[in-house]
Amino acid sequence: MTADEKKQIFNLLKTADSYVNGYQRTVFSTAPQFNDDVVVEENNSAVSESSINNEKTVKSGLTIEQLTEKIMKCNRCSLGNTKTHIVPGEGVENPLVMVIGEGPGYEEDMQGRPFVGPAGQLLDKMLDAIQLSRNTNCYIANVVKCRPPQNRDPYPEEQNACSAFLEAQINVLKPKMILCMGRISAQKLLNTEDSISKIHGKLFEYNKIPLMVTYHPSALLRNADLKRPAWEDLKLFRQKLNELTLN
Repeated sequence: MTADEKKQIFNLLKTADSYVNGYQRTVFSTAPQFNDDVVVEENNSAVSESSINNEKTVKSGLTIEQLTEKIMKCNRCSLGNTKTHIVPGEGVENPLVMVIGEGPGYEEDMQGRPFVGPAGQLLDKMLDAIQLSRNTNCYIANVVKCRPPQNRDPYPEEQNACSAFLEAQINVLKPKMILCMGRISAQKLLNTEDSISKIHGKLFEYNKIPLMVTYHPSALLRNADLKRPAWEDLKLFRQKLNELTLN
């Protein structure tokens, strides 16, 4: 069952309960965070979330390389019809940090690699400033693995089509921390509609993994005034990462 289906059932039960009792009970006051039951499906077989453990190779035998192969065969949404290359992600297999963006842009679509255009070049500098790199201790991925036409925001149904793959990547890689770049990835992983200005620089958790949000590099290229708050976010992120790795 998908997260959206679970939300629909929850809302239906909440409405029915309010109708019967004449008021909303505390148990329905706050919706829980729902996740898809299935992580990856292929040829009518599935890897359940419970099969994921803390190792590079999971109990089912699924590795990040095998997961990437599954992503490369995906045709779950219409983005597959307009993309040049699928962009599954890249980095080290046991990362300190998983960096999650929105989706591939033009250069990423051409090369099949995440964050390689102007925003990606800035991202590399941002990571380097806090002793991080895709070559040594990070893994970089996106919410959607194919470029939305004209770099538009990925539609909810497109995000949902890719969500199982992203969840599987996180479960397989088990990073120490997650860094969300921009509004789309933050709202998807945190299941929120809060604006980036409200949630950036704050610590959250995703499946017990510390998570922080900051501005997308492309936003910094458009608005230089955001560079200072983004730098403050990165310093806080590095401080928390130091606490996790030194303890």
